[in-house]
Amino acid sequence: MKTKYYLLLFISLFVCNSYAQSNEEDVLFTVDSEPVYTSEFIRVYNKNLDLVQDESQKDVDEYLTLFTNYKLKLKEAESLGLNEKPSYVKELDSYKKQLAKSFITDSKVTDALVEEAYERISYDVKANHILIRVLENASPEDTLAAYNDILKLRNRALSEGFDVVRKEVHNGESVFGEELGYFSGFKMVYKFENVAFNTPVDSISQPFRTRFGYHIVNVQDKRKSRGERTVAHIMVVKKEGDSLAEKPEDRIQDIYKKINQGEDFEALAKQFSDDKNSAPKGGMLSPFSSGQINAQAFEDAAFSLETVGDVSQPFQTQYGWHIVKLYNKKPIPPFEVMKSELEEKVKRDSRSKLIDDALVNKLRAQYTIKTNEGALDYFVSILNDDYFKRSWKLPADFDGDKPFVKIEQKQFTNNDFGDYLLKTQRNAKPNSSFNNIVSDSYEEFLNTKLVEYKEDNLENESDEFAHILGEYRDGLLLFDLMETTIWNASKTDSIGIQNYYESNKNKYILPERVDAVVASSAKQKTLKKVSKLLEEGMEIEEIKSLVNSNDKVQVIFTSDIMDASHQALPKDFQFETGISKIYKHNDGYVVVQVKDILPQTQKTLDEAKGAVISDYQTYKEENWLKTLGDKYEVVVNKDVLNKVKTQIKNK
Repeated sequence: MKTKYYLLLFISLFVCNSYAQSNEEDVLFTVDSEPVYTSEFIRVYNKNLDLVQDESQKDVDEYLTLFTNYKLKLKEAESLGLNEKPSYVKELDSYKKQLAKSFITDSKVTDALVEEAYERISYDVKANHILIRVLENASPEDTLAAYNDILKLRNRALSEGFDVVRKEVHNGESVFGEELGYFSGFKMVYKFENVAFNTPVDSISQPFRTRFGYHIVNVQDKRKSRGERTVAHIMVVKKEGDSLAEKPEDRIQDIYKKINQGEDFEALAKQFSDDKNSAPKGGMLSPFSSGQINAQAFEDAAFSLETVGDVSQPFQTQYGWHIVKLYNKKPIPPFEVMKSELEEKVKRDSRSKLIDDALVNKLRAQYTIKTNEGALDYFVSILNDDYFKRSWKLPADFDGDKPFVKIEQKQFTNNDFGDYLLKTQRNAKPNSSFNNIVSDSYEEFLNTKLVEYKEDNLENESDEFAHILGEYRDGLLLFDLMETTIWNASKTDSIGIQNYYESNKNKYILPERVDAVVASSAKQKTLKKVSKLLEEGMEIEEIKSLVNSNDKVQVIFTSDIMDASHQALPKDFQFETGISKIYKHNDGYVVVQVKDILPQTQKTLDEAKGAVISDYQTYKEENWLKTLGDKYEVVVNKDVLNKVKTQIKNK
């Protein structure tokens, strides 16, 4: 069955677009007066030379026929307006945007961040921190006050000890002093992660800001990552208010004794564990790495188990008493294995802003940008307090057609930036000045338009992008054409299919076949024994049990209805009933028991329908191509063709 994606892959073998072709290039042929250049033909020919399996397609004349047929189909698709269908335009636009991302992203920055991320997940950092909360949009006065406060706490921590100050100042509202335990890459916001991994052990960082406020971090330890563990556990908790309840430490010891007596861990978890979430699953927990379990004693116990199946001794956490069993342990995979996963994480993470910033900086250097003088001041003058209420509107006398900013030859007007301000007013930060709002919005607007401009012009700037997009564009167009003109029409044309079958019955014949059993062995001596047992009428299963042993297979049997091309039969096999001679076949030996010979028979339409429809589609396509050849004149420049043949031959 033909599918869109199979066809698009197939089309990529033949398509090569002539964007930005020079008028001075040789024209190999024209389709309805539209030129096809030699450079296009030679490039696609060379591209596919090692891919085609049909040797005839390596012949330049044969390949030229394929290529002209391809161009005829594209001409017809455009003539039918298939390139203007909304579904086609939408799918192509979606693909173009997706493809552009891989071309315009700054790969050097991305690669560096991916390598850094792998280094980060390969280690665990243990740290505590102090945070003074301050809103992202806080006034300059509040921001400075918070910074001065965190600086004072750092100075105190240096002299008095970090944990002493941390415990004293924590109030859980405006100041937080917290133990974070061990964590690795992607577990904290990127700014925090950066400072934690770059601060030496037993040191206190300089103050830094995240979206939560100002922090200082005390790094206590750094170690190689312990990887990932999968464990099950049995937990026993104290039953508050139940005076008759057994002490949890005694109960867990009794359960531990039962495990040591050989009783099943999972069964005991289901019966006795007080963790109602995991007990029905035999105590099984989801895989975890360092820092993901909010109980250090539990994590340490789990990671102390070395061999799958090991069971810990009972231990206590803040949640109760536990016994842990190890089911799986996984180290950090090699970089090449994790690279694509980490790249996706990096692009979703806050560190992706570094990639975006690098791209924008590159585009600002690449393109000429001209902002209309006084444009930003004009927008500052028309903003009012309604902007913070999300109800601001452009004034009645708004000068929308006036030039605002120009990227190369692309002019944006006040209307464009005014619309942007209207759409983004919901994001306005309280207390921001109108100057800051307009300035920040302009930067965001310009960055967005720079990326859009790059995407729109990639076909002119990158030959590789133009060729890949062209392949997809033409492949998508050709799929729609073939689907509507040939494939769907052929499958529903029952009369045409019937007539084609009747006219070509000789193509749909079941050849002469045998109902046979083939015995195969590497040893001729073994098959002599098998042949004798078959002559005696012994059943196949009896022969197998007699000839084969538990640890060695001497013979394999294949039973089937087979024609002469069957892989189990030798090429020179004679169709005769009975036990054949021993043949040498496929670096081994075979003997064949022919039970019956089935004569050649005519396939019914139902039996041959799949092949008939496929052949009928080919037949219709060949006739259709003839009509296209009559509809659109193809003129080949013989002199240029001979020149092309010489170029190809001399390579």
